[in-house]
Parts: sequence; C-alpha cells; structure tokens
Amino acid sequence: MRSLLPAALSVATVLATLPHPLAAQRADSTVRDTSRTLNTVRVTGRRDDLRGSALSASQGRIGRVDLAQRPLVREGELLEAVPGMILTQHSGDGKANQMFLRGFNLDHGTDFQTRIESMPLNLVTHAHGQGYSDLNLLIPELVDHVSYALGPYYAELGDFGSAGGATLNLVRTLPRPFATADGGAWGFRRLVTAGSAARGAHTLLAGGEVKDYDGPWAVPQGLAKRSGLARYSWQGQQQTFSLLSLSYANAWNASDQVPERAVRDGSLGRFGQVDPSLGGSTRRHSLSLAFERQRGRTQTTVDAYAVRYDFTLYSNFTYFLDDPAQGDQIRQRDGRTIYGVEAQQRRLFTVAGRAQQWRYGLQSRFDDADVSLARSRTRTLTDVVRADVVRQGSTGLWTSLETQWSPRVRTVLGVRGDGYLFDVRSDRTENSGNRRAFLASPKASVILRASDAVELYAGGGLGFHSNDARGTTIRTDPVSGDAVAAVDPLVRSTGGEVGLRLHGPRELRTTLSLWTLRLDSELLFVGDAGTTEPQGRSARTGLTLANYWRPLPSLVLDGDVSFTTARFRDAAPGERRVPGALENVIAAGVHWTPLRNGPTAVVRLRHLGAYPLIESNAVRATPTTLVNASLGVPVRGLRDLRLTASVLNLLGSRGRDIQYWYASRLPGEAAEGVEDVHAHPVEPRQVRVGVSIGAR
Repeated sequence: MRSLLPAALSVATVLATLPHPLAAQRADSTVRDTSRTLNTVRVTGRRDDLRGSALSASQGRIGRVDLAQRPLVREGELLEAVPGMILTQHSGDGKANQMFLRGFNLDHGTDFQTRIESMPLNLVTHAHGQGYSDLNLLIPELVDHVSYALGPYYAELGDFGSAGGATLNLVRTLPRPFATADGGAWGFRRLVTAGSAARGAHTLLAGGEVKDYDGPWAVPQGLAKRSGLARYSWQGQQQTFSLLSLSYANAWNASDQVPERAVRDGSLGRFGQVDPSLGGSTRRHSLSLAFERQRGRTQTTVDAYAVRYDFTLYSNFTYFLDDPAQGDQIRQRDGRTIYGVEAQQRRLFTVAGRAQQWRYGLQSRFDDADVSLARSRTRTLTDVVRADVVRQGSTGLWTSLETQWSPRVRTVLGVRGDGYLFDVRSDRTENSGNRRAFLASPKASVILRASDAVELYAGGGLGFHSNDARGTTIRTDPVSGDAVAAVDPLVRSTGGEVGLRLHGPRELRTTLSLWTLRLDSELLFVGDAGTTEPQGRSARTGLTLANYWRPLPSLVLDGDVSFTTARFRDAAPGERRVPGALENVIAAGVHWTPLRNGPTAVVRLRHLGAYPLIESNAVRATPTTLVNASLGVPVRGLRDLRLTASVLNLLGSRGRDIQYWYASRLPGEAAEGVEDVHAHPVEPRQVRVGVSIGAR
C-alpha cells in the first residue's frame, strides 16, 4: 500500500446561470459549493445575497475580501468566519485544530464535515480520532471562498455532517503573480508565492508556502511546514475541466496541555512540557479532477480524487499514571490511500406552472488504511498495543426536489441513503471482522419570502456520523484483555431549525437561527487513551445571530453571537452536562479602508465563554477573550508593494485555548493519580511583520 503514488481527483462544481426562477438555487444550500458559473463570478464577503437560494438561515459564503483581512495565528482559523465556530490548538501547530461549534467539542472534526472542494478532509478510522480533519495544509492566500451550511438539513451532507459542514474553495486564476514574506517572534518565518498564466481557454496556476515557527514553548516546536499547489483549468462554452494537485508535509514538537497543579506550584511554566519528547509528522499528497457540462436545463458534474496520507504522532496525556517507570507516552501511526468519486445532476423544469429543480447524486469513497497504537518512550517504540489493516468503503445516494409554489413560497424535500462496509484485519484475530450498515436520512425545508428584505426558514432532517471501524468489530480490549461490546457503525442525529435572513440598507446582512440537535451517541475525549469514546444520548439547543454591515463606504462591521445548552438525555439529574460543550461564543470585527488601494486596518475579537468540564458542572472552564489586529500600508510610488503588521493577542490575555478535566500522575504523586484541569495556554502577545508584492 505504501508504494502507491499520491493521486486524487476533486474540484468545486461550476454552475450555469439560467433564466429561470430556480436558477439562483445553488449548492450553497448544501456544504459542497457549486457557486461558480460558466461566466466569471466574483465572490467577495458576507455581503453575498443568498435570498432565493439558501435553504436555511445557517448558510453562508465568505469571500476572499473577508478572508484575506483576518489576522491568523493558524491556518484553520479561516473557518472562524463561520458564525459560532472556534478553532484552537492543544498540541503543536502541525496537528489538526480543536473545533468547537453548536455546543460541540468536535475534537478534530467529528460531526463537522470539512472539504477542500469535493475532497473530504475528515478521515474515517483515523489513528488519533474519528473524523480527524487537518487544515494546516491550506495556503490562506489561495483560498478563494468558504461555503458553510450548519445542521443536518441538506441532502448532499453525509457523514460527519450533524453539526454542519464547510467547503474551502481554492482559486483557479490570479490577476497577477504575488509573493509575501512574513517574520515575527520566536522564529516565525513564512514565504508564500503564487501566479497563474492563461492562454485562450487554458489556465495554469502554481503556488507554494514555506513556514517555520518555534513558538513561546519551553520545548521549541520546530514547526517545518511545506505546502504546494498546481492547477490546470480549461473553460469551454458549455463545459469546464480542472486538474488540481496538492502536496503538504509538516513536522513539529508538541506543546500539549499541562496540569494546572504543576503551574500553580511553580514546578512547570505555562508554556512548559511534562514530556519533552512529544511531537509528530504528517504528509498528504492528492490529485483531484472535476468535469462539468451544461446542456439546456441540465447540468452534470463529475469529480474524482485520490489521496496518499501518512501520519505519526507521539502523545502523553497522563504522564506516569499507567506506567510509573517508563511513562505513558503513546505512538499513533496512520498510513492510507483514499479514492473517491462524486457525480450529480441538476434538472430544471416546470410542472403545472410551478418551477421545479431536481437534483440527485452519488458519493462514493474507499479508504485503505494501516493504523496502529503503540507504547513508546522518547519516540522509541516499546510495545505495540494494536495494529490493524482497515478497508472501509461507503456509498451515498441523495436526491432533492425544490418547488416554487408561488413567488413567496418554496419547499425543498430531500433524502439520502448511505451504505457502509467495514473490513478490519487486526493483530488479534478476535478483533477482526466485517460489518455492514445502512441509514436513510430524509430532509425537508420550507422557505417564505416575507418581503423583499426578509426571508423566513423552517427545516429539519436526519444525519449521522460513522464510528471507528475498529470499534465495530472489537471483542477484546487489547490492553486489559477484558471482553468489550462493539459500537454501532453509524450513529443517528436529528435536527431542526427556524430562522430568518434580513437584508437592510448599506449592505446590512442579518441572520437569526434557533436550532435543536439530538445525537444517539455522544463522543467525548478520554485523556488516558488520547482519543474519544462513545457516551450516552445527548440533546443541544441553541441560538445564533450573525450580522454584517457597512455603515460607511470605508467601514465594515460584523458581529456574531451564539448561545447553546447541551445535556445528556439519559443521565441522572445533576449529571447531565456535556463536558467541553461551549455555552456562548462571540466574534466581532472592524475593517477600515479609508482610501481605495490605500491603508487597511482590521481589529477582531473572539470570546469563548465558560463551559462545563465534568457532567455535574462542579468544574468549569474559564472564559477566554482574544483580540487580534492588523495593518496594511501600500508603499508610496510602488502600488504593488505593501507592508503589513499584525499584533496577535493584542491585550496580552493569559487565557486558554483548551481545557480538560481528567486524572494524571506526575512523579511522586499517588498511584491513582490526581484529577485536575489540564490546559493549553493561548500564545502571548506577538508582532508579525511582512512585505508583499503583487498581492490581491
């Protein structure tokens, strides 16, 4: 399997503009973005008008203007443009982000579907966590726009989509070549360059990034990111074709969460490390292909992809709890090849004078994975806990019918069916086996155009996430030898939402959604295993308010607030809080551009409220508020040259990126360990400066 060459085939679909009442209905109504047309479409910021096309108030599209102005600590923070979403880190910057949304601690991606165009980033049966989604491969300057859809109400949205999903769409052409160089504290160095060339209908684009960073940690993380992109595009009168190649490699030393008791007594600094030998490396190479054809009122798209992925991670969450002599370090390794294909059609027609849009498609994926868990010491293997070869395939069929009943009322009815096959070959024969599973997931939405300025929504649907294939065939715990029960292959979710979308003067855009979501099984982080385990049924209810406004031509304001309650449904009274479920999130920004092609100033605030760390709510995480700011100034007389400066953590917050409660053991402590808060601090105030030429 390791001898296979990297390959993958994916791309965002390209929609045609049709003179029909439903022509504006794009796949913005789902996670996968098909907002491009056969003609050029400029996607800018949240000002995009989704009236007449969205299926809920929880859909949106963030364009390059908004994304490019965000001061970023890490690449994954691009997704914080999604209302209510927070991305943090509890280890080195080469590891996938921690994700929080709608009262979920999504770990590294479970219950939130993430794609780069048609390629899924969520990894099934991953060595570290189910649904692991690594966004570090992104080159932010080459992200054209992000489409998001929250909730399980969209027929295209399959595995990991209970809380919703987002698609990151990459550029196909650049107005001119550019180069950007940045530097800052603690060894931060970054160089990005890209350009495109067109001849007739053919376009070639290439770009790359080199990034190094040690950070403020007692053990320098030695981050070494290398990322590249190459793309060929062809655009005809009625069809388009794209071939995209992505390549990414990274290595780092970890900066894991540390026990608060060690920080309080001074034996460990906030940026210290109990086990200094932790870290990891990852590589991902892919090829993706997309073809689209428009004939009359029928549009056909076909996407295919192949991915080669390798990952090694050394972690130690409990220090000396399980093995007082050697320590509890573990090594998780994942090597896999992924193949996938997607196809869909959209047909527009009229029945009894009512405009109809019928969409249907197929999504199929196959993972050939070699995953293992082992004990180690200072990155030296000491004992293999379990090793498995997993072949996992899935196919989803979906369809939706949209009907325009009147100029003000439309409905969307959809359903998808997903079939899975799990084949596990374990180093312990009793844990090998095959499982099959199937789920049907109906969806429905009603949209009312209350006025030219207001659109109202009501919708609901069923969704799901798959469980780790190894858990579906397990019979014996590989550590204790005890008999264990296998988990259900697919876990059902049920969601509903009512909301509104308001468009006002001066580009005012407001969305309000009141939603609820129930899961048949919750996944929670377990410290001594460094992974997640299924828990009981859960229920979440929340409200999200998102706003965008341009009161002056030079000034843009945005602000989002989200409130959530999350409870276990079957737990005893007083033990029903879901640990790690964020209860409130606030995100706001000010973007000021006083002159055309002049200076640009941005200030952004992000607040994570307190949340429970244990089921009784007796221990709660402390809130964290961060402010980042950036300034860009053109060099006089050189209109393509621009100087930039960012101040991250402007107020010098000593907050925490992530907080957990579990038992760990430091040298000299009791054999049963000590239950404590384990936290990863936010990085201190730092300044990063840069220069760019030709940047858009």
